[in-house]
Amino acid sequence: MSVQSDSHYMSLALQQAEIAGKSGEVPVGAVLVLKDGSMHATHNAPITLNDASAHAEMRAIRAACEAVGNYRLAGSTMYVTLEPCTMCAGAIVHARIGRVVYGASDPKTGAVESLYHILSDSRLNHQPEVTGGILAEACGSLLRDFFASRRTGRKTT
Repeated sequence: MSVQSDSHYMSLALQQAEIAGKSGEVPVGAVLVLKDGSMHATHNAPITLNDASAHAEMRAIRAACEAVGNYRLAGSTMYVTLEPCTMCAGAIVHARIGRVVYGASDPKTGAVESLYHILSDSRLNHQPEVTGGILAEACGSLLRDFFASRRTGRKTT
């Protein structure tokens, strides 16, 4: 994929993140593009769904697996606005996603390059290609604004 394609899909993931933020969820969005070009766009919804595993990446993986009728998604690319956590990174490995593109780094729970390095751990049976920092400022700004408004008691718009 080109930088232009990466920016396009990350923009779509940002739109999903904005939807999450407006509903009171942490504003993280994901777009999973399958090798046939079809895509699954989702956002965080653990509060809405009462499901701790309803992160944007997990929801995209579930939707794609159901659509293709297989738990493996070889040749696909995951675009996500925030560096995946350990749960999501583990699911990415198990689903055999070929490439992960993320926006903002997550120094507190990032499991790709910040805190842990799950996707590049050679002890695991799959290591996807990783590209970080795509539209990082926009992704990070959305998260910073969301948490700043939470600290001051305002609802995000």
